[in-house]
Amino acid sequence: MATPPPGAAGSLAIEGLFPLALGRVQCRPDPLDLAAQLQQLHELRGQAEGNPEPGCAWTGDLNGVWQLHRHPTFAPLIAELTGHIGTYLEQLGFDRRRISLHLQRCWPVLSEPGQEVGRHHHPNAHLTAIYYLSGDGSGRCGSLRLWPLRQANELVPGFAVGHGGPVTPTSWTRPWLDVAPRAGLLLVFPACIDHAVLPNGDPESLRCSLSMDLVLTAAPLPAGQAPPEYLAPHPSQWQAITEDGQPLA
Repeated sequence: MATPPPGAAGSLAIEGLFPLALGRVQCRPDPLDLAAQLQQLHELRGQAEGNPEPGCAWTGDLNGVWQLHRHPTFAPLIAELTGHIGTYLEQLGFDRRRISLHLQRCWPVLSEPGQEVGRHHHPNAHLTAIYYLSGDGSGRCGSLRLWPLRQANELVPGFAVGHGGPVTPTSWTRPWLDVAPRAGLLLVFPACIDHAVLPNGDPESLRCSLSMDLVLTAAPLPAGQAPPEYLAPHPSQWQAITEDGQPLA
């Protein structure tokens, strides 16, 4: 990779290294499809208003609704979104002919006014994707907050979060990034990145989104060929083991 040219003689230039790849696509949802999807989410949630933890939004993965990609109302949408996720991988430099992308889970998150989702990441996946079915781009209904794995530029751990520290937040030291929901917006980022949903501050809005967990494996290979190192073989080449330790036929 080429090295950026230095700054003017006698001046210091800062180079941006090791960027985090946040993929964004503003889709154009069909109003009728969107209305049907929102209605279906209300039906799937039923009488529930949130998760058992006080103040937490209702998340389908904890309530038995984790395979929306197999639901007829959502399957066409998910097929469109996974196409964009494939483009994300290509732009990162992955050879799509040598890998397989697997959608593990797809679940809804419904946040009533005042509800939120705490800071977390998805250790079972390689990629996380979020698609918004509501939101106007203002962030009132609860932005997505993303944290870096480590804020190396703050130099002294903890300075970047503020609290009177002697450092002014800049693009080089900001402790997090907030993304405002907008209907039709798709976000893609590494699953190891901590993220949270801020409280829904719009008293008249239900925040609705879909979350997806995706995993990369090697593509199916003929007998005698091995997958790349560090990349799991395709699941079709795995062997399930029973409870008593025997290979499952």
